Amino acid sequence: MHSALSFSALRPAAPGRRHLATLVATAIGLFSAMADAASGAATAKPRPVDDALTMQASGNTILITGGGSGIGRELARRFHDQGNTVIVAGRRLEPLQGTIDGRPRMHAMLLDLEQPDAVEDFARRLTAEHPGLNVLINNAGIMRVEDLSTRRALDDAEETIVTNLLGPIRLTNALVDHLVAQPGATIVNVSSGLAFVPRADAATYSASKAAIHSYTVSLRHQLRGRAKVIELAPPGVQTELNPGQSTRDGFMPLQAFIDEVMGQFAQQPVPDEILVERVNFQRLAEREGRFDAAMERINGP
Repeated sequence: MHSALSFSALRPAAPGRRHLATLVATAIGLFSAMADAASGAATAKPRPVDDALTMQASGNTILITGGGSGIGRELARRFHDQGNTVIVAGRRLEPLQGTIDGRPRMHAMLLDLEQPDAVEDFARRLTAEHPGLNVLINNAGIMRVEDLSTRRALDDAEETIVTNLLGPIRLTNALVDHLVAQPGATIVNVSSGLAFVPRADAATYSASKAAIHSYTVSLRHQLRGRAKVIELAPPGVQTELNPGQSTRDGFMPLQAFIDEVMGQFAQQPVPDEILVERVNFQRLAEREGRFDAAMERINGP
């Protein structure tokens, strides 16, 4: 998928966060059903591009979460090369500084998406230091392998929901008023091919990305005419989202993925969905009547 965050042990969820995450998990099934209805399922035609607004290639001030590695790092560098100011954000400063690597017009800021107050404080500091901010790329995410066949602790599932779903919702909410007041306002949400055909051993991750897909469809509808809203849905990409994934056969090489993605960002208008060719196996599976076959291929017998 996207930014390579570690597979480290998790600290226990606070009661308030656990309760909130559980409520969100309950709603994920509804989000997924809404996504099919809103974006077009089985026999739907491809949704038209919103021609009223588009993301400009250069001259933007762009925030990218999860910018310390993987897809986030490469997007940050490519957008910077095109003449944009880029802020990368994440939980640890050292990887963010590695992304910047002394480049002018690149900045690093610490951000903890798990803490609502920290997100609000971050948004205030960000817009004060970079008042021209007009592009938000919600890229940060984590994946945890899960065994659903027996009772288990839900810390992994809850942190996945908080990071992958509540995090982008919180940050978008904190920045939306500022963004829509800027020329070329754009919000990019990174989902996954697993939003459309899930990986069974990463059930909560897949569900969180299905929810992000649905949220993005609704956000686009509500912000039409005011901001461009884009969904970037990667296939399996060679990053360290999972340990060892960066060298695993069958995953798309990172640079090839970024090349194809940036080619689509260069289109005018930029498509509402950035879909490399490889991810269409999942994105179009239900529409083309081959969902069951795709599910078996991804998950095995």
